[in-house]
Amino acid sequence: MLNYRILDSDVQAFIQRNLKVNIPNLILKKSPFEGITSAELATQIEGKARSRTKLPLWYATEGIYYPAKLSLEQASSEATACYKASLVSGNLLDATGGFGVDDYFFSQRCKSVTHCELQKELSEIVQHNFKLLQAKIHCVSEDSYKYLYDKGFFFDVIYLDPSRRDNQKRRIFLLEDCLPNVPDTLDFLWQYTDTLLIKTSPMLDITQALIQLPQTAQVHIVAVENEVKELLFLLKKERTNTLVRMVNMCAYRSDIFSFYLSQKQKAVVGFYGTEGKYLYEPNASILKGGATDLLAQEYGLMKVAPDSHLLIGENYLPDFQGRIFRIKEKIPFSKTMVRQSAISQANITIRNFPLSVEQIRKQFHIKEGGNLYLFFTTTSEAERIVIICEKPFG
Repeated sequence: MLNYRILDSDVQAFIQRNLKVNIPNLILKKSPFEGITSAELATQIEGKARSRTKLPLWYATEGIYYPAKLSLEQASSEATACYKASLVSGNLLDATGGFGVDDYFFSQRCKSVTHCELQKELSEIVQHNFKLLQAKIHCVSEDSYKYLYDKGFFFDVIYLDPSRRDNQKRRIFLLEDCLPNVPDTLDFLWQYTDTLLIKTSPMLDITQALIQLPQTAQVHIVAVENEVKELLFLLKKERTNTLVRMVNMCAYRSDIFSFYLSQKQKAVVGFYGTEGKYLYEPNASILKGGATDLLAQEYGLMKVAPDSHLLIGENYLPDFQGRIFRIKEKIPFSKTMVRQSAISQANITIRNFPLSVEQIRKQFHIKEGGNLYLFFTTTSEAERIVIICEKPFG
């Protein structure tokens, strides 16, 4: 049962005033409110503070009730939830409910949304918040598979975000280790829908996942500010050629690059080399999708080497989907050459190179930061080099 005393105006004002408080210290102190523990206050303060950037709509809405830390950590951000909503329509069942962020945005596009959450308290929290957010979402507090079996309803889309924690609350990411185990229950789910949308960990190997989810029609690799946040697998009962879509959402623009798996198999990079004025590093979603060769073809760039994931070009390409650097110099990698360059501070990236960034910094006494960017890599002729770069316009 929820402690609705937390929603009283004096308690909400206390929460707002203490968003920057030291949580461990707060828990040790006696609660200033009768009927509310310090631990309960800490949960609400920490939840609201976390939502400030991740869930600005929730943060700005008065009276939101926050769940335990883990439920908030596992929730999608508003940015990724909004993107997910663009992929669905019709009547949707969220089979793994949670904090309901995805469902709020699904409800903006879908005819109906059913939120199924096994934990009764979390379901109650979500129902309360949906009312404040004026979201018309049907909440069910029971096992979603049992709900499907008992009711026999057919949904246009079933959405699943399997739990990625084991019994000891350790992080897991393999599909067969998560709950529910989607690959093992596909035949059951196909009785109640023609479309499945599955959110997984960004650590999941896409090639292996496609073997386990053979009816995948689309894979969406979603990055925010060049960090892959989640992988989405859209499955159709009738299998089609798989589309892979890589998205990198930034404050100033969103980059999207797509290909069909059949295209990737035919991709051929015309040239390898290191001669050029500019170095191009594909964004994180492109790298996760293994689309560097296709990107090189698209922009007419050379690859430094088959496994470097670094591209070289003669012209500046402002719409390139990744980082761009102006090449100052290329030197062979050796203790003598690197030391003679007299670089004491730089940003370091390694690609297909035997040393780690930490080992390079320690060996050559290079501090982090500054205006220089060093790329330690190996050419197609197995030569180890350092490409010294700077931002293209200072």
